[in-house]
Amino acid sequence: MYADINGLRMFYEIRGTADPVKVPVVLLHGAISAIGTSFGPLPDLLAQTRQVIAVEQQGHGRTADIDRPLSVQAMADDTLALLANLGIGQADLFGYSLGAGIALNIITNHPAVVRKAVLASVTYDKTGLHPGMLGGPESGDPADAPGRDLQIPFEQEYRELAPDPGNWPALLAKVQAMELPEMTPQAIAAINVPILLIIGDSDIVTPEHAVRMFRLLGGGVLGDLAPMPPTQFAVLPGTSHIGVTSRADMLITMIPPFLDAP
Repeated sequence: MYADINGLRMFYEIRGTADPVKVPVVLLHGAISAIGTSFGPLPDLLAQTRQVIAVEQQGHGRTADIDRPLSVQAMADDTLALLANLGIGQADLFGYSLGAGIALNIITNHPAVVRKAVLASVTYDKTGLHPGMLGGPESGDPADAPGRDLQIPFEQEYRELAPDPGNWPALLAKVQAMELPEMTPQAIAAINVPILLIIGDSDIVTPEHAVRMFRLLGGGVLGDLAPMPPTQFAVLPGTSHIGVTSRADMLITMIPPFLDAP
């Protein structure tokens, strides 16, 4: 399905049925990716217990690009406009990689819209990126750069779905030029939305950064002697960045219980 959003013809999918008790969960994909390569079987698995809305952002998947730079702020605004278009006042968010950054923007600027959030492979500043990230699969670097082979599934998906399949190089260039926003530790600590943080143990996000973020969000307490915090933290073993959302067997045991808990 498509909606006219901020000059975009924005593609989205709805799976599962609306529930009068449970808010829908909105899936936000990673850079140079789309619903399929970002989430695999997860939308259908999550849709067994709640309504799922999966979106494709500007220039990604079936949403054609427009004459506008890519930015986390613009994509967050587009997502909020889509939810308003669908009459959804509050939702849970599941963001992966760039999508987690979009979700974090929405959480900090429009917290009333978000009930709970799952953030997979997210950083709040550039110190959280693995030093080897330069030339990685989301960097948009030239064909001979390290990690170029990892782009192949994303390129194949794009050429199968995009309104203009030949626009792939332009998408890479726009992603490479995109400025990723940074947040202060104080801004992270001020978040009141319950969050489940997820990384792979061999992710582009360093474990040290993820732990810092977990602690800023109120995690790391001695749970036997203090109330359990609203924030949770999971590290997927033997898992790379691209592999995070392919671990559906693990994620489906974590995400629905987190979202369904009071």
